[in-house]
Amino acid sequence: MRLLVTGGTGTVGRALASAALARGDAFIAWDRTIYPPDDDAAAEAALDRHAPDALIHAALPSRATGRANEDRLVHEDWTARLARAAARRGVRFVYVSTVMVFTDRARGPFAPDSTPDAVEGYGGAKRRGEQAARAAHPEATIVRLGWQIGDQPGGNNMLTFFDDRMREEGRVRASTRWLPATSFLADTAAALIDAAQAAPGIYHLDANTRWSFFDIARALSAAHGNRWIVEPTDAFVYDQRMTDPRISLPALDRRLPELARIAS
Repeated sequence: MRLLVTGGTGTVGRALASAALARGDAFIAWDRTIYPPDDDAAAEAALDRHAPDALIHAALPSRATGRANEDRLVHEDWTARLARAAARRGVRFVYVSTVMVFTDRARGPFAPDSTPDAVEGYGGAKRRGEQAARAAHPEATIVRLGWQIGDQPGGNNMLTFFDDRMREEGRVRASTRWLPATSFLADTAAALIDAAQAAPGIYHLDANTRWSFFDIARALSAAHGNRWIVEPTDAFVYDQRMTDPRISLPALDRRLPELARIAS
């Protein structure tokens, strides 16, 4: 496959590049300096130049450019532009979304047909992005991700959060009553490419079958030489897990054997 990816240098984008290379797929990172997100003609020109089999929209407004309403521009307006351009050319369009389209008030675990309820913040922006994608491209694919786990701290992943908490508080407080949606970046990237070749629809990528945030944090600390002091708490009660039998990820205990010893 030829994959054109917005956000190609971000956390998920870099993992996608590695996964594509391992599979023998071509990976092309979208260049916003040449093809800006607020230009309809740029979206058309990029697709004509690169002729991808699939366009994966993974970009976030993480670097401010000074444009007005940048969140809306990236999540909604640019999504619609890209999806329309892809639809006109018969190119698969994949919008990378998040479990945060479901708020803490919703009851998980969530299936692909569960109704998102986020209105504000990042989750609300992503929910509107999903709507923009499907309105502009009848066969758009929506892929919802949980919290990503990298190999090392750096970028937007769970291990960076642990380092930040240790630096600021000297410990990581982790709820024994929160079951987060989460997966390892490498597994997520491989499954995203699978989704780009699967039937259009909404997909959930989550590797957490039964473990609490405390379980996961403690297992990750052990895997990294007890790098973090993990303290249990019961302050946050939430089943955030996502389910989807069509594209499965290796369960967390495949990479964290310590989790296999925890009874279900």
